[in-house]
Amino acid sequence: MEATAKADLKPVLVFDSGIGGLTVLREARVLMPERGFIYVADDAGFPYGGWEEEALKARILALFAELLQRYAPEICIIACNTAFTLAGADLRAAFPQMTFVGTVPAIKPAAERTRSGLVSVLATPGTVKRAYTRDLIQSFASQCHVRLVGSENLARMAEAYIRGETVSDDAVRAEIGPCFVEKDGARTDIVVLACTHYPFMANLFRKLAPWPVDWLDPAEAIARQARRLVPAADHADHPDAYDFAVFTSEAPDFSTRRLMQGFGLRTL
Repeated sequence: MEATAKADLKPVLVFDSGIGGLTVLREARVLMPERGFIYVADDAGFPYGGWEEEALKARILALFAELLQRYAPEICIIACNTAFTLAGADLRAAFPQMTFVGTVPAIKPAAERTRSGLVSVLATPGTVKRAYTRDLIQSFASQCHVRLVGSENLARMAEAYIRGETVSDDAVRAEIGPCFVEKDGARTDIVVLACTHYPFMANLFRKLAPWPVDWLDPAEAIARQARRLVPAADHADHPDAYDFAVFTSEAPDFSTRRLMQGFGLRTL
């Protein structure tokens, strides 16, 4: 079989409010080695948790109008719970020719795996207050006790941690502490990481947790869904034109640029 021409392979676009979506990018690249990737970080709008919903939705839709015209990707992975739970339906309605793979809190698999029936969802305030999240609980975890923990600070702390900066154990402990519930002799046994920034800190969470739990990272499942929707091109050459990162601030700092290099991405 002849190799598909490099020019024929459209890129995969991965979008996040910051650099947390690199957890999803890492998994997607393993499953789609023939594809080039464009990573888009809306760092000019980060963090999303403090935005009013309508203003943030308008921002995301405007960004995608520009991104889709500029890059014409094969598929878009929204590697951000806050963005997708807020604007996913609007993106699909506004751009019906584009395939969007979203990130939502992994409440269904958590409900299937829990033995104690006590599940916590560690998220941003925006994801916690979203009706989408409540609907997931009602649909898939109505028999569980689900605690929603909306951290104001953890996404910022994760960004610093990813860049190699020191974060206080006590500060992290304070953010994750509400996830741990004891009720009727049972304990929380699963914590859903409902922000793509958080898996980068999973080892620190394990060290600081008051007891062992399963920290549920959805990145691999998101990547598998994207792979199912992207046409296979097993004999294609990896395109040289992509594998770069775009920051909406147009001014990522040195540590961020170095991090992107570590993920094999050049920064435009």
